[in-house]
Amino acid sequence: MLGLSGRFARSRGGSMMPLFFISLVPLVTVVGFSVDYTSAVQTRSNMQQALDAATLAITTLPKTTALAARRQMLQDTFAANGGQGTVTLVSFTIAANGTATAQASASFDMPTDFMQIARINTVSVGVTSAVNKAPALVQTTFKIEKASGWWDKTMYLYGTQFGSTTKQKLMQISYVYNKGGDPKGYGTTTVSTVSGTTLTQVQQQVCNTTTVANFDNTPSGAITSTDGNGVMRQTVCTTSPANSAGAVIDVSQMDQLYLEMNVPSAATAKPAQPTTLRSNDPKTSNRLYIGTSPTDMPEIATGQTVDIFTAVPCGQTGYQAWEDGGSAVPAPVVNADFFYTVMGKCDFNQRPSQTVLTQ
Repeated sequence: MLGLSGRFARSRGGSMMPLFFISLVPLVTVVGFSVDYTSAVQTRSNMQQALDAATLAITTLPKTTALAARRQMLQDTFAANGGQGTVTLVSFTIAANGTATAQASASFDMPTDFMQIARINTVSVGVTSAVNKAPALVQTTFKIEKASGWWDKTMYLYGTQFGSTTKQKLMQISYVYNKGGDPKGYGTTTVSTVSGTTLTQVQQQVCNTTTVANFDNTPSGAITSTDGNGVMRQTVCTTSPANSAGAVIDVSQMDQLYLEMNVPSAATAKPAQPTTLRSNDPKTSNRLYIGTSPTDMPEIATGQTVDIFTAVPCGQTGYQAWEDGGSAVPAPVVNADFFYTVMGKCDFNQRPSQTVLTQ
């Protein structure tokens, strides 16, 4: 046997195939390990995307949703997005101020193809995800301050609920000119909440204009004016009920909100002017003013749209106004015709846009 081995080692005419196949084994093993590793990396990436989507999804459920229902949605959404393995809801909390946080994890023992040569039948793949959801607008309050102009007009708040494509009217503020002859024009403004086809009046401002001989005895808060012929007029506005909060609207179930101003008189007076102005229309939103005080209300830039969810401040008073189309824009806010205040209440909200990944 030793002689045979020696002759095989000294041979110069033997085949190289045995040596080739012997050297091929580690080469195939290395390539195989690389294929399995690449597969594991891709599997992990797919699982991460699926887990992120699932974790975000459970924050769109109502605040009162049971933890078991959130776990089920996490699992269903993870699987629907191609996630493999077992998914776990580690934690889900909603703080007193409405801030929601969630953590989830997923693990999968991925079967190998080539690593089995080394008796490695599976590779453990694990991912984690965490999200934070800030409080968002759940209630809005609109309160009329002053409306003017010779054109009748109506402002609406429209909303679209989660999972719906049909808008619904939530609020209506209508203005009717009293034809008192004053240069600016004042009238009656009525604020109502809307539920289906039912309007509930919550505030009304009535402005009456009279001719006076002089302004010596002008009532406190009266608006005075003198026309080109020297005719003196005073306008007194009365708001009722005096302590009205205005229109308080629940928007917690709304995925979209926008304001609309209809000015039908503009069609006759200025045919070139649009008769419908919308906060979400970049062609007409530039007639809306938004600010922090009655005098600090910048005009929305031409071509921009307004997100009402962020335009209404939480826990503090904001100021808005509309130019109804009688004056060209851009123009100072003093030229506006429709002034009102807004205030918001923020809490946990189902809107997905309020949720951000933190891990």
